[in-house]
Amino acid sequence: MRKVQQGFTLIELMIVVAIIGILAAIAIPAYQNYTMKAKFTEVREAVTPMKLAVELCVQNGDCGAAGAAVSAVPTAWPATVGGTNFPAMPTASQYFASASVTAAGVITATAVKGLGFNGETVTMTPSAIAADGKITWTVACSNAAWC
Repeated sequence: MRKVQQGFTLIELMIVVAIIGILAAIAIPAYQNYTMKAKFTEVREAVTPMKLAVELCVQNGDCGAAGAAVSAVPTAWPATVGGTNFPAMPTASQYFASASVTAAGVITATAVKGLGFNGETVTMTPSAIAADGKITWTVACSNAAWC
């Protein structure tokens, strides 16, 4: 009478464990990068009110004219320029440390040091004002993988 094999051999189990190990070795670094990118989104989004204030200032004609460069943006907020009220600078949060703005409207946001960050920055530069007053922004990050 033939004996039927029951269960798995040791080599089959070792192959499965090796495959799981290879998949984990690929997935864990990708997951860590994904979570840091998600955390860095808080840094980028913290300066959204600043970005909108610069756009509104340009729309009102207080900080630049259509087809020209952005100018006359206050560097210390809250402030008022012409008819445009600039909000207070965003406050620090878990991942967001600080922000600054230049008279040309360049906004720089800085991440905290710690929690996986090392003070990385995101810089938003108003690169052009269209004839209709819309601003085209150029975004650059010190860690390009998170931008």
